[in-house]
Amino acid sequence: MTDTSAFPPPGDKHELEEGRRLTPRFGADGLVTCVTVCAEAGDVLMLAHMNAEALARTLESGEVWYWSRSRAALWRKGETSGQIQHVVEMRVDCDQDAVLIKVRVGGDGGACHTGRRSCFYRHVDLADGQTLRFDE
Repeated sequence: MTDTSAFPPPGDKHELEEGRRLTPRFGADGLVTCVTVCAEAGDVLMLAHMNAEALARTLESGEVWYWSRSRAALWRKGETSGQIQHVVEMRVDCDQDAVLIKVRVGGDGGACHTGRRSCFYRHVDLADGQTLRFDE
């Protein structure tokens, strides 16, 4: 379990939804979901997860840190690729269990490990619900 002591515990429903303090509700796995969006274009670049340390480091540094569930490790986006994500704006949802971060991306401006700008590069064909169409 991740140490969440960097943040105060969530208060009651009113404080959680209407209060002015960041009190993230980490799941049983110690994570909150993070949606990352391009600050200029508004495109969704990626969806990832943060533990308390990743969220605290992001707030301290202005660069986005995540928790990799597959590697069970903390990582700073762009550390090896140069695609460092600089925070422009951060929001939290109504019950503080998800974070939205608007970023400026360094390097080639990409976010996906496949080399694409966004991790969401495939469209689902709604007619059959099975076929994927790729961005061109």
